[in-house]
Amino acid sequence: MKKFNKGLVACSVAAVLAAPMTAMATNGYFAHGYGMKSKGMAGAGVAYAQDAMAAATNPAGVALVNDRIDFGIDYFIPDRTATVYGTARDGNETAAFLIPEFGYTSKIDDKNSWGVVVYGNGGMNTDYKTGIYSTSSQAGALNDQTPTSMNLSQLFIAPTYARKLDDKHSIGVSLNLVYQTFEAKGLSNFIGFKNDPSTGKTGLTGQGEDSSSGFGLKFGWTGQLTDSFTMAFSYQTETEMSKFSKYNELFANGGEFNIPSNYTLGFAFKATPKMNVVFDVQQINYSDIAAIANKNNGFSGGKLGDPDGPGFGWDDMTIFKLGMDYKVSDNLVLRAGYSQGDQPIPETETAFNVIAPAVIEEHITLGATWTMADKAELTVSYMQALENEVKGSSPANFNNAGHGDLKMSQNSLGVAYGWKF
Repeated sequence: MKKFNKGLVACSVAAVLAAPMTAMATNGYFAHGYGMKSKGMAGAGVAYAQDAMAAATNPAGVALVNDRIDFGIDYFIPDRTATVYGTARDGNETAAFLIPEFGYTSKIDDKNSWGVVVYGNGGMNTDYKTGIYSTSSQAGALNDQTPTSMNLSQLFIAPTYARKLDDKHSIGVSLNLVYQTFEAKGLSNFIGFKNDPSTGKTGLTGQGEDSSSGFGLKFGWTGQLTDSFTMAFSYQTETEMSKFSKYNELFANGGEFNIPSNYTLGFAFKATPKMNVVFDVQQINYSDIAAIANKNNGFSGGKLGDPDGPGFGWDDMTIFKLGMDYKVSDNLVLRAGYSQGDQPIPETETAFNVIAPAVIEEHITLGATWTMADKAELTVSYMQALENEVKGSSPANFNNAGHGDLKMSQNSLGVAYGWKF
């Protein structure tokens, strides 16, 4: 009964946190990691389960962390800049967002465990102070002065089951229940690229916040191959989402915006009795999602909203993550990490990506955990995403202009409180 009541508390907290979450574009539009301990190690840890957030990285990890609850919140500060050629407009914006996370795990018996995690998978936000695409010098342009902005956020609620196959191996599966929101403003100058320009902004911009929902699966395996070496793998299926009906003439295929499949291979090595080293390789298959991957081809091909209509033109991403922790004492663990992945936006695709300048390639992270009385833990993590710039290499034929330069850097500071029971 006691464990059942704790489960009810966990589900209640999950429901409270199940609200639209703020966007965080780091690896494309995915977060660099999930859970403050993993975030302190550059997001690595598919082979190194440390807390109740383990299922967000590898469902098999739920079998390894016993009974615990973790709450966390990130203070996320992105700085993005865009310059659109031919419009005499540029924009720079620095904003701050609070991003919560929650995890709960519990043993059913010696072999079986369950849990639930609630977290922001990722997203994107821009909110320029001007209509960055607007200019009276463009022939036929509407010259809409509405400030250009976009917000995409994705919330995952993932109930998880895991099983120990033996003392060395475990498997797990999560059901990803996903809710996402989207809103865009200041894109009226793209009306000429709709199927029916006479309908004006309808289906394109300024339609208020829209939402969609869907589900997918995530599978994981962890195997301790030697006393000091562990290997793991996780795979997340493409998440089928309902369409953004209010923006059916912005996103390809009538407002479809599915979440791409991704997989991670990871290794954990106990270098010394006090130090662990982890290494992950993550692949995000952006090219499978038309709204994300379709090239805009100078807006000379299909119309916005068509199955082959212009998209953001993103390539797939492969991210390498290296992290370590060091046990200073029974009460203090320190962490550090570094990750690198080539950003997904080609130089020829910068026009549309003014509203999604996801050009980050490198992250440096630090973290620490203090163990307190009554098995409670306080964890902090810091992330700096190093500034990166992509310069547009050719016009996008947006009224003979529209391509541009994109720049972004980021910082975040997170704190989590967890306890075992």
